[in-house]
Amino acid sequence: MQPGYNNQNSGTAGRRFTTMTIPKIISAEYTLSAHRGNQCPPGELPEVAFLGRSNVGKSTLINSLLGRKKLVRTSSRPGCTRALNFFLINQRWNFVDLPGFGYAAVSRDLKASWGPLVLEYLAQRESLAAVVFLQDSRRLPAAEELFLWEFLRERGRRVIPVMTKADKLKRGERNRQLKLFTGALAPLGIDPGGVIWYSALTREGRDQLWEQLLDCLGEA
Repeated sequence: MQPGYNNQNSGTAGRRFTTMTIPKIISAEYTLSAHRGNQCPPGELPEVAFLGRSNVGKSTLINSLLGRKKLVRTSSRPGCTRALNFFLINQRWNFVDLPGFGYAAVSRDLKASWGPLVLEYLAQRESLAAVVFLQDSRRLPAAEELFLWEFLRERGRRVIPVMTKADKLKRGERNRQLKLFTGALAPLGIDPGGVIWYSALTREGRDQLWEQLLDCLGEA
């Protein structure tokens, strides 16, 4: 077992328990915000980007994933992330909080600058190991999500679909939403079994997401 890692069981009652290795977060620190592509740090470390609508709960999920309360800024007002925000984790990976999209109250000029910045990063960043694509579990993919899914798949990016705010849906509602979600993305062949339900409140899905991330980062 590598230093800084703990073995934990992942599984719930009635399911097969497997032993997995999830990281112990020794250090997590904000490093910089890039407003242009040439401001990104050197791609010396593998990194994971977090993508989703402005009110999908990206910052809350990242804080929950890392076991931190205030590392990534959260706000009751969507649209606060206006740059590519880089966080160095355990001195070995970067997590990148991408600007949210679809927030009408943001000025047109800012929207126009965000789109090219994010698309350039997603298309060209060589050190990008995976994109965690967040979807509010209570909603269905809109035109912007569908465009971004197609954009990522065309460029061969590895995408981890995550349904946030899972605690707000009952089991029957989840089944219905999952069918509608995967149906909307049917042309891309999204596997329903690969969708992670995540709740920052209960930590449901945290171990499962870490398992996927470590595999993408070459640490599994």
